[in-house]
Amino acid sequence: MAKKEFKFHGKKVEELKELSLNQFAELAPSSIRRKITRGFTDPEKVLLKNLKTKDRIKTHCRDMVILPEMIDKTILIHNGKKYEEILIQDKMVGRRLGEFSLTRKRLIHSSPGVGQTTKRK
Repeated sequence: MAKKEFKFHGKKVEELKELSLNQFAELAPSSIRRKITRGFTDPEKVLLKNLKTKDRIKTHCRDMVILPEMIDKTILIHNGKKYEEILIQDKMVGRRLGEFSLTRKRLIHSSPGVGQTTKRK
């Protein structure tokens, strides 16, 4: 069975990489379009500049939108305690970096304590 090719609003990955930032914003949902049209913050601009020269970048910009030019790059995203290494894939386009570096651990309960398994009168 052939692997299904990823498309973002009808565009293949190669087509997305050729689009300008404004053309990508027209395809994106309103929250992402608003973020792009209002402009990026200074740390986000530095991140985009460094992406062009380096493959591995550390960042605290958790609300940065994943753009097509970030595909196949490794980004170390800070989760509040440490940096988590994330490889950006084509399916992540249009989402936020913070979605892939969770800030809280998953809570797992053990077995119930003494007296919790019997019925009370």
